[in-house]
Amino acid sequence: MFMVSGLIVFSGLWIFCSKRKHLLLTLLSLEYIVLGIFLMFFVIMSSGYLFYSLIYLVFGACEGALGLSILVTMSRTHGGDNFNMFNLN
Repeated sequence: MFMVSGLIVFSGLWIFCSKRKHLLLTLLSLEYIVLGIFLMFFVIMSSGYLFYSLIYLVFGACEGALGLSILVTMSRTHGGDNFNMFNLN
């Protein structure tokens, strides 16, 4: 089970590094990484410390909500979620 969660995290990192121009895919890959790390916590701490993994899951949900709100704000101001439309100079 630990190998599966490691595979989830590394595949999420690979997608995060390869899809740099599309904000929605970047946010989805970050959530995929968060779920993989949560699975690692669940496997490691299944003996009695499940409270810490639930705290991590709450912070992961807050991170997802914050990313989604940034996506909505950027798409309202700039008209899309592609990075190549933004002027970062």
